[in-house]
Amino acid sequence: MGPRRRSPVVLRTAIALGASGLVIFGVTVPSATAADNVMRADGSAGRACYESVQSRRAAGIDQREMTSTVDGLIQARLAPRDGAEGDWDLAVFDKATGKVVAASAALRSRELAESFVKKDQQLIVQACRYSGSARTVTVGVDFLALTPQGTPTGVAEQAQRAEVVRVETPERTDKSKLLALGLDVTEKGDETGIEVVLADDADRKTLRDSGLRSTVINPDLSKTSREDAARDREYAATTQASGLPSGRTSYRHLYEYEFELKELARKNPKLVKAFTLPNPSVEGRDVLGVEIATDVANIADGKPVNFTMGVHHAREWPASEHAIEWAYELVNGYQKDPAIKSLVGKTRNIVVPIVNPDGFSISREAEPKGDFSRFDYEMKRKNCQAADSPPQFRTGVCKANPAGRERGTDPNRNYATFWGGNGASPNWNSDTFRGAGPFSEPETRNIRELVSKRQVTNLITLHTYGNLILRPPGVADTRAPLDEPVLKALGDKMASRNGYRSIPSWGLYDTTGTTEDWSFWSTGGLGYTFEINTAGFHPPFQNAVVAEYTGTAPAAGAGKGGNRAAFLDMLGSAADPAQHATLIGSAPRGYQLKLHKTFQTPTSPVLQPDGSTKPPIYVTDTLDSTYSSTGGRFAWSVNPSTRPYVAGRYGREPQGPPQATLPLANPAGVPAENTQYPGNPVAESMPFTIKGLPEVDNGRFDVVVEWASTDTDWDLYVYNAAGELVTSSAAGGTKSERATLFDPPPGNYTAVMVNYDQVDPANPDDWGNGRIEFASPIPPTYGTKEAYTLTCTNRIGRLVGIADVFADRGQTVDVGEVCTNSARATKDRRR
Repeated sequence: MGPRRRSPVVLRTAIALGASGLVIFGVTVPSATAADNVMRADGSAGRACYESVQSRRAAGIDQREMTSTVDGLIQARLAPRDGAEGDWDLAVFDKATGKVVAASAALRSRELAESFVKKDQQLIVQACRYSGSARTVTVGVDFLALTPQGTPTGVAEQAQRAEVVRVETPERTDKSKLLALGLDVTEKGDETGIEVVLADDADRKTLRDSGLRSTVINPDLSKTSREDAARDREYAATTQASGLPSGRTSYRHLYEYEFELKELARKNPKLVKAFTLPNPSVEGRDVLGVEIATDVANIADGKPVNFTMGVHHAREWPASEHAIEWAYELVNGYQKDPAIKSLVGKTRNIVVPIVNPDGFSISREAEPKGDFSRFDYEMKRKNCQAADSPPQFRTGVCKANPAGRERGTDPNRNYATFWGGNGASPNWNSDTFRGAGPFSEPETRNIRELVSKRQVTNLITLHTYGNLILRPPGVADTRAPLDEPVLKALGDKMASRNGYRSIPSWGLYDTTGTTEDWSFWSTGGLGYTFEINTAGFHPPFQNAVVAEYTGTAPAAGAGKGGNRAAFLDMLGSAADPAQHATLIGSAPRGYQLKLHKTFQTPTSPVLQPDGSTKPPIYVTDTLDSTYSSTGGRFAWSVNPSTRPYVAGRYGREPQGPPQATLPLANPAGVPAENTQYPGNPVAESMPFTIKGLPEVDNGRFDVVVEWASTDTDWDLYVYNAAGELVTSSAAGGTKSERATLFDPPPGNYTAVMVNYDQVDPANPDDWGNGRIEFASPIPPTYGTKEAYTLTCTNRIGRLVGIADVFADRGQTVDVGEVCTNSARATKDRRR
């Protein structure tokens, strides 16, 4: 198609932030008609629209030129026209430099390209027809005038020094107290402390007033952010290709993720299928994923499903990088590595790199400030939900609004399981705000629908940071599920590859409404959270992505395989029938088998902003999955029919009596006061020995020490024979400390008492009545067994068979010839 006259596009609305909030006014452009909003291309071309300004004669291209009328934002959108669906992409370029300003490359023709522009900036809006039959699309462009930083007055807030501190939380009550403060709590921590971001003096005062002790880890996060950005630029400029499967050398933009996913599908049509999840994001963006399997189009082939996802939290860029590199790993490995080809042939793999595209786009495109102020959009964590904010903060677009990065819902606190309890906030501006209700957000409904309709036997949700592999449950009081040995064994195996700690989620602190908790407790699929790296939310790409994924220095998994090997372990688990259940039987070709289950699960008692609680909410979940018969015998990999929420809780039967109480003798004298332990080693040490089978069976031990006054403060630490801290208690404001260890391995231990504070050092209040108490293991508890309803329909959709099917993990159940009326009896056959 030859060049045509390009007219300006109608500018629909401009928005300016004034002293009294939002002022909306119209902008008109003379001589514009409706036809100016139609982009046309007779042909298509599989190119990246954002890479460069194309010649107007290039195939599959249409363009408009315009001038920005504001200092602020451009929002360019594409939409299908006349009901014709296809795949068009969109990019906005600076005309003078040819550099991309904004872009979007989703799978359909619903695109949003958004970024900052200057007044009178000359721009080129380029639409590219990637594929499909739609020859035209509708384009719309908004210019939105913004005051600096989006503040009501136009005066940018004075950023204060942001820092990371390690808060001492030796008791679970300390962790709960810390979470209730509303600070930005990271996922880097252990039994005795957690790293927390303090954005300003108000945060520092909040922590100081709480009485919790802390140590500064990073005194200037803004400096770190600028240095990290500079290191990324240097690495990308000096490295031709990294050791990643894609060879990537820098963090991707949202439009690059979108384009690369569909390119993987275009270049490998029998192995990779790109898809759009059912719910657009709050701002209307499509959420994309890929499925990787042999005969990929046949999603009802009965293979186990392994699901990897990233970026629930916008600022956690390495999460999406590891997810998309895993997709490349599977595609490359299928072609070059017989072991990977074998595993891919036995499984179906779903990868959704970015669950929260709105938040990620904002964080990724923001300037690298790192000061964690309200308008530090680089450090946005949540999605773009505005409905739960106070009315004065609901105005403005997500990228620039009066509430800044604080507006939105934390998607990883919005799932139904345990929703509303401790470990998430009821306050709209908290980084862990749980949302208006379970699954209130389109991003979490996407994951819910996908997991509910597929037999997702294995799930990893990727986050940063802390070098952790977390498994259910997220709440300590829940007790471990009956599947704890299976969950722990797989978590430990993956941790042996990346050097992370493998612990229950509550071992860090209580969390409610998280992804893997809902998926596991509702479906039985094995679910984990990875907290990648220890340096920050998106530290230098070379370390947080390349080294962590490939298992090279300085990653903790150097020489062990890194996350690549851990992901392969997870894939191996998905391919292993012992890790899920299998239904076998016979069905005619073209018949469909369906598994169905509907149930209600209560949330936690719903914590209110004033500290009170309301009754739990009952959430209805429906699980439906399908197998398409190819004729004759079939094998269908499924999750256990009894969901873990009702299956029972883990324990073990005692094999002997518990050990008798041991006295803990206080050495002579009182050590000097010491507020710097373990940096200052001054303390008292008392060795003791834990016995084991066949003589005794200890389900737990408690080291207990007591003294006279609550004004005295002794701290207690317990180490194993290798010198590793295994438990501690350092509460303060009490007359005792109690340190607990469950299922203690037999061996030698050492209790260490630190004299933290004495009211009168000249007359010290020494500790006494020290002892080690023992208790037997708690036996397992078992709940009710649940069944799937298995139905069979013939080629015309008529129901021809039905059965109740019970299946446990690792069990193979023969359902016989289910597609006959004789199958109406309950099936519980075992091979």
